[in-house]
Amino acid sequence: MKKRLMTPAALSGLALALTLSQPAQADWDDVLKKQGEKLLQGQTAPESKSTPVPAGMDTATLASGLKEALKVGGERAIKELAAEGGYANHDDVRIPLPGALDTASGLMRKYGLDSQIDTFEASMNSAAEQAISEATPIFLETLEGMTLDDARRIYSGGDTAATDYFREKTQGPLGSRMQPLIEEAMSSTGVMQAYQALVSQAESQVPMLKGLSPDVGEHVTDAALDGLFLRLAQEEKQIRENPVARTTDLLKSVFGQ
Repeated sequence: MKKRLMTPAALSGLALALTLSQPAQADWDDVLKKQGEKLLQGQTAPESKSTPVPAGMDTATLASGLKEALKVGGERAIKELAAEGGYANHDDVRIPLPGALDTASGLMRKYGLDSQIDTFEASMNSAAEQAISEATPIFLETLEGMTLDDARRIYSGGDTAATDYFREKTQGPLGSRMQPLIEEAMSSTGVMQAYQALVSQAESQVPMLKGLSPDVGEHVTDAALDGLFLRLAQEEKQIRENPVARTTDLLKSVFGQ
């Protein structure tokens, strides 16, 4: 079996951990353990159920139904996330601290940095809520580009196949369009000021965190899009599985009454 070499960042973290006093060593060991657990998350995905194409249903109608499903689901998802607290008040989409700062947040809180952490998290989530509506134009452009072949494959795919298609087609353009807007929103919501205050205090109180400089704009953008795709997948599953969610005649025709 081929051995994996530790990255410089991992070696640096290990060296720092070995130089700590015993109480702090235990805290840092816990941080490293949590980082390892996070890396293991997402290795397995839940099974998706396929949807059989209804007998006699033509592909053009399927395509129209899928576009309608994504349009309805996307509008719901974006509206929910753009509302005040759309990210911040929901654990499954709330944007955490970036990278190692999130892993070490429990340790930083032990050093009395609760206020700085909370302020920074709140400002990141507020920036995402302000910018996520900018996903709508790209979202609609992607729907117009869906082909008939795409439609039949997506319809009979898993219960989030349309969302997966949307993510594949739009993640790059959405990130490019949204990051400058998120960074602009970050300026107005005080993200960087809050970040600098947190890092300054963290480095003085927790020496092993010195030198961390994550790209906050990229982190917030990626996390905001992850939240969008998660909400869109939930909406798609609802439309496929729950008749109540089929709010138009076309959706009822394509997905059943």
